[in-house]
Amino acid sequence: MRSLNKQKIMVMLAIAALPFSSFAQIDLFAEKEEPITDIVTATFKTTRVVNGHSIENVGAGILDFRILHRFGQFSDGAYNLFGLDQASIRLGLDYGITKNWMVGIGRSTFEKQYDAFTKLRLLSQTTGGRNFPISVSYAGTMIYKSVKNTNTAYVPYESDRLSFGHQLIIARKFGDYFSLQLTPTYFHYNVVPTKDLPNDFKSLGIASRIRLSKRLNLTGEYYYRFDKIPGYQNSLSVGFDIETGGHVFQLHMTNSTGMTERTFINETTGEWGKGNIRFGFNVSRVFTVRKPKEFRNKAAL
Repeated sequence: MRSLNKQKIMVMLAIAALPFSSFAQIDLFAEKEEPITDIVTATFKTTRVVNGHSIENVGAGILDFRILHRFGQFSDGAYNLFGLDQASIRLGLDYGITKNWMVGIGRSTFEKQYDAFTKLRLLSQTTGGRNFPISVSYAGTMIYKSVKNTNTAYVPYESDRLSFGHQLIIARKFGDYFSLQLTPTYFHYNVVPTKDLPNDFKSLGIASRIRLSKRLNLTGEYYYRFDKIPGYQNSLSVGFDIETGGHVFQLHMTNSTGMTERTFINETTGEWGKGNIRFGFNVSRVFTVRKPKEFRNKAAL
């Protein structure tokens, strides 16, 4: 009888210990959830700061029809309505092949230039599970200057009209209210105006965004030229980005006439101190050419 009672007591103790043993197993063998890694977005509000590229890309399958418009100089006076009688325009089409890779083409009235570019996101700023402090993109540009040559003593080859640019775009978003971008640039001319000039030019672009309100941002960009063509100035532009129903409308002041990397970085003639400032704006209209795969799958359901 005593052995039977002992057995009953042992069984009861074993049953009472089951919940504690199961909790212990859960604590010991439960998998810990990894922190979520978030990609930082909206470092700038659109793909251009003013004239130059920003770190942003258009979305995959999105076609962006973009108009860049610059009036004449304020210093032209009342006769030209302080520049409003004159205009330079670039019409462009940008397309997102993937979320990290976009391409674009454009045509400018200034020097009748044609341009094409590609921009590839190499690294993204992230927070959360994995912190990475900056975003990095590469932008490559080709420009064809089609304006007729006025120098009859020399007939240029078609390749003489070409120039090429390479840019590394490095940006960081410091919270919701401030972003900073550096753009080291290397530019090559197939032919330069005089034999004393090099064919290769280096510069550094600095751009920033300051949030003023929910829909209004102050932007600015400046390009310092390490290799200079005599008679030209460094490009300085300031403006406002205004968000309107999913679109961004940009208003700005700049001393640059051209809107390709060749012209606004290396061939800016205006001087802010002399009133050679141009009012301009950038507008765009986006079209969905190809829906992302996840949205196509949802539509099929």
